[in-house]
Amino acid sequence: MFKIRLMIFSLAATVIFGQTSVVGAEDTAFSMNEKGELIKPEGYREWIYVGAPVTPNDMNDGKAPFPEFHNVYIDPASYQHWKKTGKFREGTVFVKELVSVGSKAAPSGNGYFMGDFIGLEATVKSAKHFPKEPGNWAFFSFTTKDHKTLKPTATALPTEACAACHKASAADDMVFTQYYPVLRAAKGK
Repeated sequence: MFKIRLMIFSLAATVIFGQTSVVGAEDTAFSMNEKGELIKPEGYREWIYVGAPVTPNDMNDGKAPFPEFHNVYIDPASYQHWKKTGKFREGTVFVKELVSVGSKAAPSGNGYFMGDFIGLEATVKSAKHFPKEPGNWAFFSFTTKDHKTLKPTATALPTEACAACHKASAADDMVFTQYYPVLRAAKGK
């Protein structure tokens, strides 16, 4: 009886809000609208934080392709699946918060310290929605051109924008796990 009520509720939500949950009733890590756009995930800072790589300009001849911190989060259900199986499940979502390099000096010494939030991106694994993408991963950016606001939805970026580098260099299924000790330590067998 509970499953029937849940199905009716899900159907009603889809009709009313024009959204569909992709990973199942027990896990709504990502939603797409009727146009096929990814809806900006909410509450991702409550997810599992996997790390914050930074590639500063001054270590890349002033031309780093991504000269900011990337605070990276994975949805909790996918993290649990990763811990059990060592694989990223259908419906895995990573959110990447872009943060500028702020100060390079602090009372503790010299280093790279976070500045302001400048963007938000997400990566979603879905064979249903992205059957032609490498590994069924699609990449999205909610960042506006001025890096001051975020869009509520995003369309998948062209494959060549992100997937080629991930395919060539990522350690596990298009994910740069080699840079995330949290994921490496948790990887299941």
